[in-house]
Amino acid sequence: MKFVVIGGDAAGMSAASRAKRNQPDIEVTVLEQTEDVSYSACGMPYNIANPSRELDDLVVRSVKEFRDNGIDLKTGHRAEIIEPSLKMVSGKTAIGDSFKLSYDKLLIATGASPTIPKLPGFDLPGVLTLKNLEDGRKIKNFISSNNVKSAVIIGMGSIALEMCEALRERKIDVVMVKSRPGLLPWMNEKLSEMVSEELKANKIVIYDGHEILSIQKTKDGLKVVCADMELDSQMVIAAIGVTPNSELAKSAGLAVNPDRSIAVDKTLLTSDQNIYAAGDCADAYNVITGKKVWVPLALRANRAGWAVADNVTGSKTELEGIAGTAVFKMFDLQVARTGLTVSEAKAAGFDPADVVITSRSRAHSHPGNTTIAVHMIGDRRSGRLLGVQMVGKEGTAHRIDAPAVALHSKMTVKEFSECDLAYAPPFSPVWDPMLTAANQLSKKM
Repeated sequence: MKFVVIGGDAAGMSAASRAKRNQPDIEVTVLEQTEDVSYSACGMPYNIANPSRELDDLVVRSVKEFRDNGIDLKTGHRAEIIEPSLKMVSGKTAIGDSFKLSYDKLLIATGASPTIPKLPGFDLPGVLTLKNLEDGRKIKNFISSNNVKSAVIIGMGSIALEMCEALRERKIDVVMVKSRPGLLPWMNEKLSEMVSEELKANKIVIYDGHEILSIQKTKDGLKVVCADMELDSQMVIAAIGVTPNSELAKSAGLAVNPDRSIAVDKTLLTSDQNIYAAGDCADAYNVITGKKVWVPLALRANRAGWAVADNVTGSKTELEGIAGTAVFKMFDLQVARTGLTVSEAKAAGFDPADVVITSRSRAHSHPGNTTIAVHMIGDRRSGRLLGVQMVGKEGTAHRIDAPAVALHSKMTVKEFSECDLAYAPPFSPVWDPMLTAANQLSKKM
């Protein structure tokens, strides 16, 4: 069997490696348009913060290791056309040579690309994005080559906030700006205020709700032009979000969603019986609503790659879906979420009730305890837990895993409030912040 994979990062290389382990005689070919494969993209902001580290430190497995394990890994190969009727992929190499490959089963794992506004100046030198290792190299090189002391970050999502910390570590003054109001639109207002305070404490200037019109080159660098002000800097990072790379699938006639993600079933099969899609280019089922969503997540990409490999090699595997669990670090804060927001719950047909509580990371008498804020959401009709958001300086990142499991298990808020969570003074109050929030929400519901 010929198994061809387009894309050499999380989903693609997970699928290629597992397929080869499952069935050693399978012919696996991976087409990767860059020279980089199998790296920790989530680690890039932390690497950029340290000028002495190389971006290649983030590579999990080298090209040679994959090839030594029998995978025909072709770097510098860009797939441009899929012909499902012929079961053929064609494209070009980095030096312009054409290639064609036949397949029995195909995986599209093309990931996502940074969203770039169609505005003047976003193609200027010094306007950078961060999605792959080459992007990271460009940012580090630009900072070093130009002795950058000031930067504007456009956007206020998780990557933008992580990059704030990275640039401040490099002694760079940072201004954040976005066209829409609100720091993190999905986050409860009280929790969002904690994030805003942490940014200001670290000398980050925030301008939300300022319409961006263009970026212009100046004598000393760049200027971000808004409808009501101008921001000068030496470097601009566009961190507005990402968009699924689904053009290849769409041109091949595969079903694509309005949000441009590739539509797949629970086995990761597309609308073609011989083509799978996985990773940031494909959609998933939400375990709470049962509906399709697109949320690019690293764990989902790796797990989906495994599932594709199992299905290709004859072991039918279905993935239930995702709860949208995510966490990021920003200076001393840990910010985490899982499940639905209040507005998402309403849109899905639930009757949401919610509470915000503040508690402590450790027992009140134990040295070093800090505040944890929890926003918890439940459904009045069914009693189900629907979502949790958390912000705190410690104990937040892994606490979010408990409600994530509860969401996968479709637990009610009352059932979750009765869970036997661990307690010891260095790690938690007797009543863990999760349980306190659940108890308060149960009363409100």
